[in-house]
Amino acid sequence: MRPIDPRLREELPGFQKYLVTLGVLGALTAVAILVQAELLAGLLTGPATGTAALLGGAILGRAAVTWAGGAIADRYTTKVKATLRKRVLARSLHTRDAGSTATLVTRGIDGVHGYFAEYLPKLIGSVVIPLAVLARLLTADLVAGLTVAVTLPLIPVFAALVGAHTRARTERQWRLLSTLGGHFLDVVTGLPTLKVFGRAQAQAETVRKMADAHASATMRTLRVAFLSALVLELVATLSVALVAVPVGLRLLGGGLDAQTALVVLLLAPEAYLPLRAAGAKFHASAEGLAVLEEVRTLPQAQPEGSERATMGEIRFEGVTVRYPERDHNALSDVDLTIRPGERLALVGPSGSGKSTLLAVLLGFVRPTAGRVLVDGVDLRELDLTAWRAQLAWVPQRPTMFPGSLVDNISLGAEGDVEAAAEAAGIDFSRAAGISSGQRQRVGLARAYLRPRAGLLLLDEPTAHLDTTTEAAILRTAAKLAEGRTAVLVAHRPAMTALATRVVELRHGKLRENA
Repeated sequence: MRPIDPRLREELPGFQKYLVTLGVLGALTAVAILVQAELLAGLLTGPATGTAALLGGAILGRAAVTWAGGAIADRYTTKVKATLRKRVLARSLHTRDAGSTATLVTRGIDGVHGYFAEYLPKLIGSVVIPLAVLARLLTADLVAGLTVAVTLPLIPVFAALVGAHTRARTERQWRLLSTLGGHFLDVVTGLPTLKVFGRAQAQAETVRKMADAHASATMRTLRVAFLSALVLELVATLSVALVAVPVGLRLLGGGLDAQTALVVLLLAPEAYLPLRAAGAKFHASAEGLAVLEEVRTLPQAQPEGSERATMGEIRFEGVTVRYPERDHNALSDVDLTIRPGERLALVGPSGSGKSTLLAVLLGFVRPTAGRVLVDGVDLRELDLTAWRAQLAWVPQRPTMFPGSLVDNISLGAEGDVEAAAEAAGIDFSRAAGISSGQRQRVGLARAYLRPRAGLLLLDEPTAHLDTTTEAAILRTAAKLAEGRTAVLVAHRPAMTALATRVVELRHGKLRENA
């Protein structure tokens, strides 16, 4: 089971206190189980004077602890869901499509209930209770205690194997639901236009296919969940039998007294029960973990008054590009996901397809095969003018036009040209004669004048520059990339230092770097 990201965990209200509370409740439950087993064994094998009342008190105490744990878990989960919804709305309202946001804040965040209210309490109990029970079994009967100690780890091992198998299925199920919700809302919003152009029926068919795909994914996930529950139950049952059968034989042979045998038989199932319960709740928590991962990757909220729109997820799916005049592919079956706020560096030799990949993102080149999805929407279906308004592109050699330096920076756009020039390190008093470094600074200043651009594309802005100028350009590029998604074409190692992830292109094929 993946832990919650520490950055997200810090934003959850009282998370550490909640874990401590669950640990205390687990310890109280363990004590109640041990006392209940001892009293019940004593009641069945000896005089009942006062034992029945104590046993009733132990049972009521265990029930009270269980009820209190459920109430605390529900109350805490409600608080967490409210916090997550505020976070999503603050960070996504202006950066994601409305459909994905609506799906995340409703059906998505409701899914975390399975993790915080069901799985976490069972997980904490599966650590505390089996250890307490095992300690008592080792003191009561060493053979039975060792048998439990050997077989007990089998349940988490099988649970981990099943969890690894189902994780991808659950994440895919969530992605399909998110895409379905977003597309459905978009269709409803644009229904009048679709009816005017006679496309309503086609979109209805698309929504139906997406719903069928989500239903199929859900059924596959449930099928694995039921099968894994069967596996865990089978392992636990066989383990208890390995304890119970020898205990029964030794009891019949006189090698074990009745009270000890009863204590062992009553406690053995209790050792496995918390682990079985945690394994059974794993699938209830899997969707919640997928949602938490989605929330974690949301970009930071922009400061009040900021105009920048952060880019959503960009995904290349089997993208191939082949130019008519060439006998080989510029890009071959590229699968790549660029997450919001990520700074991705593309490295590789000249002619490997790096600039082609940027050209695909810019809409200058259409894939020969495959597609590029922006928040689940095919790039070919977007209005290119509106799409490019969200981009800031700094090519290797920015084009200079006849006219003043101010005009070359602004290119007719409104904005504080002097502030952009200062941010890019341009000195107007020394603007006579445009050097390569000055040309690159002009390109960076143009990017500064695009405050709403959520995606920054840098096509090796430090190429052919001396070390001093390169260092200055890199500092400027680092400031420009703050708070944006960035794709950097890097020929020099210094450029990759700005990146959070590096991928390599060779002969048009993608390879992830360590």
